[in-house]
Parts: sequence; structure tokens; C-alpha cells
Amino acid sequence: MHHHWSDITFIHWRYPAARVQALVPDGLTVETFDGTAWVGLTPFLMEGVRPPGLPALPWLSRFPETNLRTYVRDERGRGGIWFFSLDAGLLPAAVGGRTGYRLPYFWSDMSVEAGDGNLRYRCRRRLPGPGGARCDADVERGEPLAESERDELAHFLTARYRLFTLVAGRPASAQVEHPDWPLHHARLITLEQDLVQAAGLPAPDGRAVVHASPGVPVRVGMWAW
Repeated sequence: MHHHWSDITFIHWRYPAARVQALVPDGLTVETFDGTAWVGLTPFLMEGVRPPGLPALPWLSRFPETNLRTYVRDERGRGGIWFFSLDAGLLPAAVGGRTGYRLPYFWSDMSVEAGDGNLRYRCRRRLPGPGGARCDADVERGEPLAESERDELAHFLTARYRLFTLVAGRPASAQVEHPDWPLHHARLITLEQDLVQAAGLPAPDGRAVVHASPGVPVRVGMWAW
């Protein structure tokens, strides 16, 4: 599938690796940086969604999304993303993500507004399961990171080129291709969320590490073992 991930914010917190590992399936090991696991909340706008060789349909190809994720390695040492949840603002996208990509998608009321350097994200979960979990964030996107500011942590949190899921009870992965993120400084103005808690983790404690980006084109492959 071809996508464009636009107006994205990466919000990350430290977590004890053992606490996160308890929510990750066998065959995958939580990857740590500076001695801790990291859990990321990433709201953004999905645009231009289409299969190869087909045009993007306006009523199906553009919708908000919010992902809750951590970083893992499989038994072959390959690094990638493990999703705790993915909220999509379009019901067919949520259904397709669950059936086609075996990912834990939820259908949610969502919006993304971008203007004058500020980003406004709203998300309230509808289906499946009990509704009401939400993520409301207001972010100030600042200047681009200088090359010297693109440190190892920024790379660890954003340069991810593989997704993991379970297919027939076994870990499977899909490759992701995209250019380097054009990362910007960012500041959380407000954040009210309980998507983290809904996934079975304690509420974030401590200062978040925040980056933002105008976005990149993305291509996601099929699952393989």
C-alpha cells in the first residue's frame, strides 16, 4: 500500500522494559535505548492511501490516525514497531487494517488541524469494544532540527522500517519504505489522553520527548515470516 503520513507528531515516554515486554508476544523482544523501553503516541493525517497501480479515492484515501507503539526485535535480530493500538477516523480503514494487516485498529471520531505552526489532534474511540478512550493534543511545531541535533535517540524513535504483527499466532513482519523524516522541534501545549492506559500500561510519568514532521511518502509491503 502507498500512503503519505502528514502533519505527524511523535510523543515518546520512557517505560521499564519488563513492564512493556509483558504486553509483547513471544518471539519479540522489547528494544531499549539508554536502558529503558520507549512508548510512542503518534497522531497524524493519512493521505493518498491506495494499492499499487490504482488511484487514491478521495472518500477512502484521507483520514486521521493515532498510533500507540513500542520498538522490538524479532528472533532474527530485525528491529521494528509493535503496535498496541491504531485509531483511524474512517470505518473502512479500521476494518481493512484489522482484516488485511492483522493490526489492532479501532474506529474513532478524529480530526487533525494544522496552521500557523500549530497542530491540533482530537481522537475519541468508538469501536470495537468499550468506547471513550481518547487523545486530545495541541502541539507547537518549531524550527527544523539541525543536522547536529538529529541524535541517536531521534533516530531510534523515528527511523523505523518494519512493522510486526501476529499471523496465525506467529510473529510476521512487513517492510516500510520512506525517506528520512524532516524532523522539527516540537512542544506539547496540552495533552489529555488515556489510550496508553487502555492498552494496559500505566499513565505516562515524566517529561515526554517530542518531535514533529510535515510528513513523508510511505510504502508498506505485505506480511512475511
